[in-house]
This record gives sequence, structure tokens and C-alpha cells, in this order.
Amino acid sequence: MKIDLTGTTAGEINKALVRGRRAIGTPAVGMVLTLVIVTDEENAYDALKAANDASREHPSRTLVVIKRVSRSPRDRTSSRLDAEVRVGAEAGTGETVVLRLYGEVADHADSVVLPLLLPDAPVVVWWPVNAPLDPAKDPLGALAQRRVTDTYAAEEPVRELSARATAYTPGDTDLSWTRITPWRSMLAAALDQVTCEVTAVEVEGEEFNPSCELLAMWLADRLAVPVRRSLSSGPGLTAVRMDTSEGPIVLDRADGSLATLAIDGQPARAVALKRRETAELIAEELRRLDPDDTYASALRFGVERLSTVPGQASAEVSPEAAREPAKAEPAAEPEPVEEAAKAPAKKAAARTAKKAPARKATAK
Repeated sequence: MKIDLTGTTAGEINKALVRGRRAIGTPAVGMVLTLVIVTDEENAYDALKAANDASREHPSRTLVVIKRVSRSPRDRTSSRLDAEVRVGAEAGTGETVVLRLYGEVADHADSVVLPLLLPDAPVVVWWPVNAPLDPAKDPLGALAQRRVTDTYAAEEPVRELSARATAYTPGDTDLSWTRITPWRSMLAAALDQVTCEVTAVEVEGEEFNPSCELLAMWLADRLAVPVRRSLSSGPGLTAVRMDTSEGPIVLDRADGSLATLAIDGQPARAVALKRRETAELIAEELRRLDPDDTYASALRFGVERLSTVPGQASAEVSPEAAREPAKAEPAAEPEPVEEAAKAPAKKAAARTAKKAPARKATAK
């Protein structure tokens, strides 16, 4: 059932929701959360379709906020709120309200959304595109327990990750992180099968792919080993290679669907590792509403150290840098062996010890 409202208010929208529920014979509200989607007209259809599919697992009231840009100066001075209320089969297993905001009311979307939130239910805000740099300080983001962005849709994904790390607030998450959940699970399971020590890792994937960068940061943060980021033609993530004390462990996915897990001393196994649709990603994010500490740790580890440089792989991260990412690297001291090679005899070594005892102690 669909109810169109033009030039309406939040109160009229709530009344339309009650009428719609009564008309289809379900007066009770059985929804577990409110999902607020902030998007534009171009991406509204795909985002709403993904939310409706996810509502089969998480019945919710979905509020789609579309800020219409007025082209003429006259339209900018007039404010109007149009709404489209959907209940029943057209709204998945919950309720959907599409809000189109015109004029000055577009700058106060939180005032429109607030009366439509389900009482005593968590709120999740999702920006499929054009997410704010600091979601927690956004007026709509301030209403939510969880804030979902997608750096893959940004023009410069790696720079967007840097902004996410700077402005991170507990409750923030990103669909680029959700996309690598199967990879993280598979790699953790592979390490559980072998008692070994990981010495180095290589992550291979598309250039400027935020999921590849996040996986590399997560591995460097968790394992405290050098992580090399190499480039491939994709699609997305293509391979992860871990050098261990018991031989290499390789997870290779060349076609974006079926992967091969190879562990030294064991037969290679085919594992399903397909690229998932947006509806599956949103459904996964709605399963947990508490802060994702693992994502926060990987994100804060250091985006710039693992960012991809065009035409070459990014610099490796040393174990010391992985354990202490926030500290600046000290100036390099001469190697003791090289100092001995340069000193002609014991006199030079003694002269160096007298003139700079502190430096010699540091070298030792």
C-alpha cells in the first residue's frame, strides 16, 4: 500500500502510517530499529531496494531522506516536505517513508526525522554516497547509535579513509570494512590450522580500493609484521600471501567468486568467497549495534602508511611501526658494524668514545 502526501508535516506522516497499518490488518508495530538513509534521487532506488531486502532479517522502519536542490532563487526561499508512505508488500517486512525536502527545510532534516523515529528503538543512519567527513557531528548522525558510510563510493577512497580515521567516533563503520569480513574469517581460520609464526604478509588487489587498504591495515595491526600492498587488475581483493615459519599460506581469488586456500603441506582447497551485494552488507551491519573496536583499531593504525602509490606498491610497515604506529620514527643511527669498518684502528674507536660517549652507547 502506498500513500502520497504533498506539502505535509511529520504529524500527518505518522497518521498515514497508522492508517496504512490498519488497512492491511497489522496494527501492531513489530520493528526492531529505525534505518535512516540519506541519499540523492539518483541513488535512492538502489539504496531502498537493498534496505527492503535487509528488512527480511531486520524488520525496521526505513526513512529515506532526499534533499532536493532548488535551481531557482525563488524555490530556495520556499520550504516544502513531500512524503511517500509505503506499508505491506511494497515496504518489505517493515515500513518505508520516502521524504523529499525542498528549500530551507532541507537544512533541518533532523527536525523532520526526529518525530518519525520508532520509540525506544535503536537508530542507524546510512549514507550510500556523499557521506559527511565527520558522521557523528552531522545533525542526522547525532541521532544514531550506528553510522554507516561507504568510502568505495568516494572520488578519492584512500583520502576518505584518512578523514574517517581522524574523525572516528564509537559507532562509526564503513561498508568497505564489511566487505572484507569473509576474508578476515578465512585468514583467521587458516592460521588456526597451523602452529606457526607469521613473518611477512602481502595483500594484492585493485589500486585505490579501500577494502584492500583496510585488510592490509588490519593484518599489520593484528600480526605486527611487515605488510606489503601490491596491485592487480581486480576485481577487488585478489590475493593474500602470508610467509610463516612453517611455509607460505596463500588465499587467492582471481575471478571474484571462487578462491583457493593453499597451506604448505596440505592439499589446496576451493572456498566460496564471492563479492557480496549491498543488501547483504547492510544486513550484516544491522546485526550488531555496539561499537566495532576492531575496525577502530585497524583504521587508526595509520591509513597513510599503507595507502597505494600509483604504479608501485606502498612501503612496507615494520613490526616496530605496527606496534607503535603513533610515534615518529627516530633519526637513523650508524650501524655498529659500519662504524668499526670505517675506523682505521683502535685509536679511532677510542677517540670516538671520548668525544661522543652518548652516541656510542646508543649504537650499542
